[in-house]
Amino acid sequence: MHVVPGYIAGYTRIGLTEIGLVKQTNDHSEIGEINPNVRANVSYNPDSDLIPVTRSNGILIVNSAPASGRISGQSSVMMLDGWTWEDATLKHPSALNLNWPNMRFNFRKDAKKKEKDQRDEYNKAVREIDRLVRDVQAYHQRRTVRERKAEQKQQSDLRLESMIPFIIHKEPIHVRANDIRQIEAVVKWANKHDFNIVIVGARDAWRNPELLVKHNIPVILLSVQTTPRRRYEPIHTPYKVPAMLHEAGVRFCISTDPGYPFDGHVRTLPNEAMRAAAWGLPKSEAIRAITLSAAEILGIDERVGSLEPGKDATFFIADAHPLIQTTNPMKAYIQGREVDLTDRQKNLWEKYKEKYRRLGRLNQ
Repeated sequence: MHVVPGYIAGYTRIGLTEIGLVKQTNDHSEIGEINPNVRANVSYNPDSDLIPVTRSNGILIVNSAPASGRISGQSSVMMLDGWTWEDATLKHPSALNLNWPNMRFNFRKDAKKKEKDQRDEYNKAVREIDRLVRDVQAYHQRRTVRERKAEQKQQSDLRLESMIPFIIHKEPIHVRANDIRQIEAVVKWANKHDFNIVIVGARDAWRNPELLVKHNIPVILLSVQTTPRRRYEPIHTPYKVPAMLHEAGVRFCISTDPGYPFDGHVRTLPNEAMRAAAWGLPKSEAIRAITLSAAEILGIDERVGSLEPGKDATFFIADAHPLIQTTNPMKAYIQGREVDLTDRQKNLWEKYKEKYRRLGRLNQ
């Protein structure tokens, strides 16, 4: 048997979605492009059916993030156990979530938009982001001056107010970017404003890892088990990305890619690490990528991510090595509380096992 720190999924929509095609069950998206005041933890559903099946595979901590618009809102680190969202919240906010504008322009003759129009659209989106940054800085400056003068006449702006910790106090900003041009543009933008960023997605990070190492920018790598982004890339390219980032010295963790129909696939997080280990990532680093590295990037490594004195007792006991496909958690604990590892699939298995036992088709 093996005792393993609880796995940590660095970027998910667990608790914010249930059935992708039923709008009423999805709380990860809001109307409008700019929603920095949206909080993931208050929308978190502790009774979601996706939680037990995720938890039963050893994932005990998730970073739940809103997804829509240019600025989606604030993500929260949630424990997969608790009666209410207050019980389940481990850290809030974990980051402000920004979706970087698309930079994969369509140059074909039959493209719906001309190349110039596509570039203008991108430049306009970046200017709007920069304008919002200036607005936050000006808002904070005005508020500070008025507080010194004991004047409280300034009307509050919830959107600008909610961005102060990230723009002024340099709390983490998680920027969703996959294309290498996006990644390079994001790094340039962050350096200009001296922001504390994490690249989320980062499927092209292997193309220029030196840039990330130079500026000490960590990565939440989404979906090792996927197909290449370009036709001419070898089929195994995504599998080798973790090993390439490790060799280059990039700080990274591995997570699953959220979005319909993959929201329920967070349970496959160990498989992502297994695939990376099979394609060159050292086994110890593969486990670290879904435990301690994820905790460090999310700023929760003082509480979880490893088995050390003084940390939360968040771990599970497995019947074999954690990087073996058939390994099953036997018991799991979150902050020292034993949690239930049953789920919908196990209940159905027991149900129909009993059916065939009664029919005399099973020995027991």
